[in-house]
Amino acid sequence: MKYVVKAFIILCFCVTTSLNAASIKSPDGMLVLNFDVKDGIPVYSLNYKQHQVIKESHLGLELKDDKNLLNGFILENTANNSFDETWQPVWGETKNIRNHYNEIAFTLKQPETSRSIIIRFRLYDDGLGFRYEFPKQKDLNYFTIKEEHTQFAMTGDHKAFWLPGDYDTQEYNTVTSKLSAIRGLMVKSIEPNATQAPISPTTVQTSLMMKSDDGLYINIHEAALVDYSCLSLTLDDKNMIFESCLTPDALGNKGYMQTPCQSPWRTIIVSDDARDVLASNLILNLNEPCKIKDVSWIKPVKYMGVWWEMITNKSTWAYTEPGPLKIDQFDYKNAKPNGRHAANTDNVKKYIDFASNNGFNALLVEGWNIGWEDWVGNQKDNVFDFVTPYPDFDVQEIHRYAASKGIKMIMHHETSGSIRNYERRIDNAYQFMLDNGYNAVKSGYVGNIVPRGEHHFGQLVVNHFSYAVTKAADYRIMVNAHEAVHPTGLCRTYPNLIGNESARGTEYESFGGNNPDHTTILPFTRLKGGPMDYTPGIFETQIWKVNPENKSYARTTIARQLGLYVTMYSPLQMAADLPENYQKHMDAFQFIKDVAVDWDDSKYLEAEPGDYITIARKAKGTNNWFVGCTSDENGHLSNLKFNFLDPGKKYIATIYADAKDAHYQKNPQAYVITKGVVTKKTKLTINAAPGGGYAISLIEACNSIDLKGIKSL
Repeated sequence: MKYVVKAFIILCFCVTTSLNAASIKSPDGMLVLNFDVKDGIPVYSLNYKQHQVIKESHLGLELKDDKNLLNGFILENTANNSFDETWQPVWGETKNIRNHYNEIAFTLKQPETSRSIIIRFRLYDDGLGFRYEFPKQKDLNYFTIKEEHTQFAMTGDHKAFWLPGDYDTQEYNTVTSKLSAIRGLMVKSIEPNATQAPISPTTVQTSLMMKSDDGLYINIHEAALVDYSCLSLTLDDKNMIFESCLTPDALGNKGYMQTPCQSPWRTIIVSDDARDVLASNLILNLNEPCKIKDVSWIKPVKYMGVWWEMITNKSTWAYTEPGPLKIDQFDYKNAKPNGRHAANTDNVKKYIDFASNNGFNALLVEGWNIGWEDWVGNQKDNVFDFVTPYPDFDVQEIHRYAASKGIKMIMHHETSGSIRNYERRIDNAYQFMLDNGYNAVKSGYVGNIVPRGEHHFGQLVVNHFSYAVTKAADYRIMVNAHEAVHPTGLCRTYPNLIGNESARGTEYESFGGNNPDHTTILPFTRLKGGPMDYTPGIFETQIWKVNPENKSYARTTIARQLGLYVTMYSPLQMAADLPENYQKHMDAFQFIKDVAVDWDDSKYLEAEPGDYITIARKAKGTNNWFVGCTSDENGHLSNLKFNFLDPGKKYIATIYADAKDAHYQKNPQAYVITKGVVTKKTKLTINAAPGGGYAISLIEACNSIDLKGIKSL
């Protein structure tokens, strides 16, 4: 980790104060934060380029069985600071990230109780972060949060991209509507097979993306979620005021605190250009620097998996038919295989061969360990032990064979939501991984959380995820957690957290399908907190051709599936389809083979949430660029400029585009591949079909031999 740091305390950097009020500006002067204590209540507001973003909004917390931290305050002290550094992430969208902010911290005293809190604001050019801090003090030691009452007062009935409030899953299609329509659409947005109602008719999840009538793009989320409950937002739709809603525990409490302590940062990203939201590093910057001293073992991964054939129900995770088995009494000799178990040695070797022959780093295998029969449809507390394979899965032979082919194996730990069982077994599980050549794990938390009554996004489970990731770092293991709490930038602090799910991924293309606009929204919402293991690369979009009993179809074209490797940023990228489906389209598969998974630079060329995104990224340590586009059901016409390329150099462009008659429903596999020479001055018009997109590889030409026979575009 390399840093260039300038930090200094100054008396005034566009700070104005008057009695209990103060205001500061962002480093570029475009954002202005205003703070005041009115009638004992702390309030704030935010402006951008003389447009109001957040109207006057209240701050504070309600405590259980104690005097609230909501009112009765006086301003005791104000401290100003400015900070400027440039740091380099272990992996990321850019090689260098600037962390430049002006900060103001208000110490508030509550005379009635002699208690003090600090509200700290950091104002960046791209937005605002603020949090509550609770110093160690005589009259505030242990306390229980009944609710946090942070407000975000909107200036109007904005267009919003939202998920229904839920304490256990983010796996919904995003709803696009006016704020005023949320109440009427909430019930309709819940999945037909959902087991619970939404938190309330107007509670939504973060990251929440909005667009105002005057053209401001506003994103509300949180950063550095540690030892605290996950944030949701409840809308007062008469006054257009959002207020924080924390995830409760089994008793209904929202958090257990001991001073000194602090809340996560509440974040507001704002711009009049949607591309700035995509480019923002505010959430990463609000997290602590990397705590892992030696990061040499943390490597971006392009992988395949024995996975999609189970997702489509062509094959099974379980070795036998479902039955009451116990992990310590599994009868290897008498267990009758069901004939559809995918994680068998011969099948895994076929995947290893294909992955190795096509330049992949790793292979994930799910369903390798006993316990699936007992768990499916009958969640138990202690189903999996994470070290005992099925009889048809030879761990040692697969390790040997994969190593001989240059492939690393990725472990799969399905915890079945039983976090205490996993914590009891985690050291043995991680050591088993090291002993058998695994350096990365995909962990799953499907089902209700055990202990019963706890939620996926409560303080207890938030702390469990932190424990699992930090423990993995001790074993030099990378983690990709599924069904986890939404990411909040902790991958900066622990870069072995190379991926999360925490949203509706590609697997839902086999469960009825994702909306065509899904991937034009996720980079504005879910991806603001960190990378997602979205698992793109589905070439056979008609799922019934994989399994005749599955009538789903993927709402995408092949060309868009290629573009997602650029637009859906992750250092962990999967080629999710079956090898036989790639073998039918090896010319298009070439882009998946070529595209990088780590980047020195990123340029956000076009963006409108819900409509289209076009991004160009420069591969780490090279002069090669890759471009990706994803569009909604209306398609998109791009007028591309290549002014991000180096002057005086020529690049061989290979364009993977939708054919003229391509359509996500009618003709999803229609694509055309064009090759030509481009320079910094080149301009191209490329059409993305409805539900389509495109991908471009731009490989620097080193000499005239590279250019022989290739015409300029």
